[in-house]
Amino acid sequence: MKPATFRYHAPATLTDALTLLSEYGDDAKVLAGGQSLVPILAMRLSRFDHLVDVNRVDGLAGITRENGHLVVRAGTRQRALERDESVAAHVPLLARAAPLIAHFQIRNRGTVGGSLAHADPASELPAVALALGAEFDIASERGTRRADAATFFESLWTTTLEPDELLVGARFPVWSGRSGFGIREVARRHGDFAIAGAACALAADDDGRLARAAIALFGVASTPWRAADAEAALTGAIATDVDAMEVAAAAVRGLDPTDDVHASGAARLAIAQHVVSLALSDALAEVRDAR
Repeated sequence: MKPATFRYHAPATLTDALTLLSEYGDDAKVLAGGQSLVPILAMRLSRFDHLVDVNRVDGLAGITRENGHLVVRAGTRQRALERDESVAAHVPLLARAAPLIAHFQIRNRGTVGGSLAHADPASELPAVALALGAEFDIASERGTRRADAATFFESLWTTTLEPDELLVGARFPVWSGRSGFGIREVARRHGDFAIAGAACALAADDDGRLARAAIALFGVASTPWRAADAEAALTGAIATDVDAMEVAAAAVRGLDPTDDVHASGAARLAIAQHVVSLALSDALAEVRDAR
């Protein structure tokens, strides 16, 4: 298959890119890494009259530390998350999620902003952003705004981005102090989308009591899923007293995954509970060992 005819635009500045998005609106689509968009276009699952390639936009890639956050510009390649020492040091969960994203050839081209804006519910980065409480910087000709990960993902492949808006960066909070992180997933083959996965983040006080807990699941609903009941059960508990299997059961309570060609809903639910217990155990171990 080949994509339907479109007009190609390659702006060199953010201003030019935003002008194009404002002019063409719903008829335009942003092209970043293209690892999801190009196959969709090639199979004619969707079509757009205009493609706005933002790869040449100056300043749209890079990783910096700002005011307690690690700021990842939208055009940053996913491969950079694996290699940048500041990511591993300040947002370990993000660094550990990166190698799980597809294959290294995909990560060499795929962008952080592209993955977040595409909002595939089985992908890792939206779940990590949700678990950590990330914020997204969004720009248009009308101005700029900031969106919380908790409200950014609306439904399958759908976010709160308007047709004239561009995601320009993600701000991941740095969890300092006695913290622990874990991310696990199950896929049919390495590099495939996860049948189910879980990202966990924990923070404890000096006595080992959990002051903060976050669990986000992916691959089990139309958006990444925040396990609020399980988080509430963890908060205030002594890390050494936590039963990971018991918390995992609470984490999937209320989920009702659908059947598809990859797994039945029941199998997906069982896998989700299993990966939560593994990711949570990893995070708890780090909290217990931290001093």
